[in-house]
Amino acid sequence: MLQYFVKVLITAVVVVAVSELAKRSSFWGALLASLPLTSLLAFVWLYRSTGNVQAVASLSHGIFWLVLASLPLFLILPALLKNGVGFWPAFAASCAVTVGLYFGLVWVLGRVGVRL
Repeated sequence: MLQYFVKVLITAVVVVAVSELAKRSSFWGALLASLPLTSLLAFVWLYRSTGNVQAVASLSHGIFWLVLASLPLFLILPALLKNGVGFWPAFAASCAVTVGLYFGLVWVLGRVGVRL
């Protein structure tokens, strides 16, 4: 149980650090958020709980491909906001497009033989 508490605490600290840093400087908040901290923490947590390097390699491979579908969110959201769309509708539309891109990317990768 202590292990789960430590995982949640460290992960929460990273998320809070990004949001607090972004209040002071969008550049530094973006820099911290752009680091693959979530992925790195997931690799460490997975390896520590399983000791399975193949599972870590598989997770890393999947993240590489799937991150491609998430990148347009970072262009769509600011474009909508700059064009006067309210935060929540812009956020929802960006998330909806991203979900569609995830499904599309998984389908395309399956067709070309990439296994996730």
